Amino acid sequence: MDKRPGIILTSRDLNRLETLLEALPAATFPGKTELLAELDRADVVEPQDVPPDVVTMNSKVRFALESGEEFCLTLVYPQDMDGSAERISILAPVGSALLGLSAGEHIEWPRPGGGMMKVRLVEVVYQPEQAGQFHR
Repeated sequence: MDKRPGIILTSRDLNRLETLLEALPAATFPGKTELLAELDRADVVEPQDVPPDVVTMNSKVRFALESGEEFCLTLVYPQDMDGSAERISILAPVGSALLGLSAGEHIEWPRPGGGMMKVRLVEVVYQPEQAGQFHR
């Protein structure tokens, strides 16, 4: 596997994600170990200090898969999934892979059922912290 890029998380996102993951049995979320490892290795900053090109929770991002398919989705907590095609849960493999990436970076992430996928962040279209929304 390629060396993973450094990631940045806000302290608020880290606290909320740790609480979420503590409550989830590993059997219901097979990617729990990988996401916890990402949280452990992240550089943590205060929400007002996060760079504008970093994926935070509730950011709308444009990303591409190795197949060339491109998507523009908002990264949300599971409780905010509303069935729309414009959202992706942090618990989805691609959602977990996107968290903390900066525009232009890519990461290899485990696929459900085995193998790896490559996800590349094209741009952060909207980031709540950049818009001054620190308490979402």
